[in-house]
Amino acid sequence: MAIEIVLPDSARVEVTDTFRPRGRPLNGLGDSVQAQLYWSSLDTTLTVLDSATGVSLANAVGTARVQARTGSLFSNPEIVNILARLDSITVFVSADSLSDSLRVQAVAFGGVAGGRRVVYAFSIFPDTGAAVTLVPNDTVFTSPATGIAAVRVRLLPGPIPDSVIVTATMRHVNGTVVPHSPLTFVVEFRP
Repeated sequence: MAIEIVLPDSARVEVTDTFRPRGRPLNGLGDSVQAQLYWSSLDTTLTVLDSATGVSLANAVGTARVQARTGSLFSNPEIVNILARLDSITVFVSADSLSDSLRVQAVAFGGVAGGRRVVYAFSIFPDTGAAVTLVPNDTVFTSPATGIAAVRVRLLPGPIPDSVIVTATMRHVNGTVVPHSPLTFVVEFRP
């Protein structure tokens, strides 16, 4: 008998996200057999929340080993890579230029999410009276062909800020916020 294990997302998970491995017991011919699997973590960087389903919580950046068992049969430990949780995207620009495109792509079930409104907003840090503008403007519609919307940050004459925080927000037709929205970009100005 053996245990076959499949790890989702190429065995990668971000800190504070849940992770659910899958597995199945196999007989000597490689056919599935009916037997309950129980999951455990061999490292503190990943906590198994439910040993019967394998649902686990990523606690810290690093690697973790997960293992399944049925009766007295244990699988080989499988490595899970735990990555830092992403919370923003940084774009570096020189103080006398326009930033690179701050692009978002709307993904829709059943087709391309073209012609959908994306609202960009910004905050300047530190608030020194610096002035920026969004090009072409703060509301952009997604491309009918790709579902992508983009703006750039332009620094206007005056003091140079350390950074500009730009958010991109999308809403459903009913006004509710689209999952994973708003997205955050950090534009840092360098002399």
